[in-house]
Amino acid sequence: METLSVAQRRLIHHAPLRAGRVYRKVRADHAAETAQDYVEAVSDIVHHQGICRVKHLAEHMGVSHVTVSRIISRLLEDQLVETEPYRPIRLTAKGERLAAESRRRHEIVRQFLLAMGVPETEAGSDAEGIEHHVGASTLRCMELFLSRAEAER
Repeated sequence: METLSVAQRRLIHHAPLRAGRVYRKVRADHAAETAQDYVEAVSDIVHHQGICRVKHLAEHMGVSHVTVSRIISRLLEDQLVETEPYRPIRLTAKGERLAAESRRRHEIVRQFLLAMGVPETEAGSDAEGIEHHVGASTLRCMELFLSRAEAER
């Protein structure tokens, strides 16, 4: 039977710790995903319609008004939106920053996918999921790739 080196034993011993960190990040990304999607939706609706109400968000997101109301309650707690019963939903400054950052991340990922040859319709829908899970250094690499590709044109 072959014996394992000290380095191999360390790798085996620490593998569950690394995996745990990865899964914690994924769970945290999923938790933030809803907030990012909703503040971006509020921003889009206000931009296109002038005001955003629960019914507008429900239509936009394809969910019930009950679901929207629950999520808006969480966004209120996180100080991302302001609203009162039967009143329009407005983004706070913090919510505006999150919406802008989400939109920026989405566009970088979408442009990167397009540069790789992904068809436009797929790039848009795929970017919607990827934007929430891509790390900051990966996003910077995507931006660098895009700027190099632009410089070569």
